[in-house]
Amino acid sequence: MKIDLDVHAHLIADDGAALAQFPGVSWDAAAQKLVVDGHPIGLKALFRPAELIAWMDDNAVERAWISAPPPVYRPELAAAEAGRWASALNGQLDAIAQQYPVRLSPLYHLTVEHPEIALGIARDRIADGHRRFAMAAGGAQHVLSATAYEPLWAALNAASAFLFLHPGEGCDARLDPYYLHNLLGNPTETAIAASHLVFAAVLQRYPDLQVCLAHAGGTTAALAGRWERGHATARPGLDTSHETPRLALRRFCVDCIAHDNDALQLAAKVFGDDRIVFGSDWPFPMGLPQPHKQLADLDPKLRQRIFCDNPQRLARD
Repeated sequence: MKIDLDVHAHLIADDGAALAQFPGVSWDAAAQKLVVDGHPIGLKALFRPAELIAWMDDNAVERAWISAPPPVYRPELAAAEAGRWASALNGQLDAIAQQYPVRLSPLYHLTVEHPEIALGIARDRIADGHRRFAMAAGGAQHVLSATAYEPLWAALNAASAFLFLHPGEGCDARLDPYYLHNLLGNPTETAIAASHLVFAAVLQRYPDLQVCLAHAGGTTAALAGRWERGHATARPGLDTSHETPRLALRRFCVDCIAHDNDALQLAAKVFGDDRIVFGSDWPFPMGLPQPHKQLADLDPKLRQRIFCDNPQRLARD
């Protein structure tokens, strides 16, 4: 069975030297290693788009929407520098997609810590006919229910845009051991983002904005019942005039990276089996590098929806 669309594939550049002009960034051409703010990015495939195409061919993946990965989010940058950095990342995504126009399309990077910069990027790209974007699921300064994001939501909604939310790097020292920033922190960051969008009724108020959550929504599906109970019992701070969390969660879509069939089935029940699309997290090892093998035991009807039916509808919308 072919896979029509991968909404969750990462690339940075096919030549990291283009990014080394920025303070805090260096590129070792011989080793093909980018160092960003003292942190080396060792996955060479992030700089080799031909390897993504080869992987797609090997796994019968027709198309991929490519986005910048968390190691290059740089949320600490001041607004002006963040804008220039996002422009450089998006320029690299454009350059890669132009090499493979039938197979790859960019999800343009939006600056979560600077919603006014994100709005400018979104408006410029929408004016050029683009409406697919990616953004970190949260930042240290803002939560997605903040009023600072309202103009961004309005602009994306007016364009019927697609927004992929991906968790970034956490700052909780308790997660330093055991790779917990990834194993626990990332799914939690995604649920925090979803909770703010749900309880602020963002997607109820902007129904033409399609938000897709990475990693099957993180821990969101497991918390849906608790959120519903909080709404039903009018817990402090909740506006019960908004639609219930169960209804609000049906407005999201999520990728299929749960690594557990029961967890993916739960996501299908919470978000809807028509709301789950394929994502690989290529080239990261915590993704689905062997999707047909890793999802072989999934219910065939759900696998058909994830691989073919749902992404076909998403790409048409």
